[in-house]
Amino acid sequence: MGQYDRLILMAEDELTQYSTDARKIEKLRQKIGLSVPAAEQRQVKAQLQEELPTDWLSDLVTNQRQTVALPFWGIAGLGLLLGISFMQPIDFLATIAGGAIAINLQRWGWKLQAKRLVLQTLEDIEERSRQPTKD
Repeated sequence: MGQYDRLILMAEDELTQYSTDARKIEKLRQKIGLSVPAAEQRQVKAQLQEELPTDWLSDLVTNQRQTVALPFWGIAGLGLLLGISFMQPIDFLATIAGGAIAINLQRWGWKLQAKRLVLQTLEDIEERSRQPTKD
């Protein structure tokens, strides 16, 4: 596992904890500063900047992944309800399709949010290294 994958996993771990973005960045900054050399930090940052999509849909999914997935959860629930109540097996396809789309949207949003958190953290580290220390 390369540094890139390791940093994404560390960011995903931070996303599981309830705290502000500033606190998540601060905790990640400490971890990254201790474990990743500066040259590799720049490589990962360049790779993230190149890889992250900038279209409106990916921004929406990054910031509101649960809201975007909610209609598909509704379709899955409605398919389940209609499939059971009317005994129509074809309605279960809506359940499967809606659930699969919702899960994939949420996974995609989770990965994008973790990547953006790593990028913000690397930018924060770079900014702090440029500033002279005040004594």
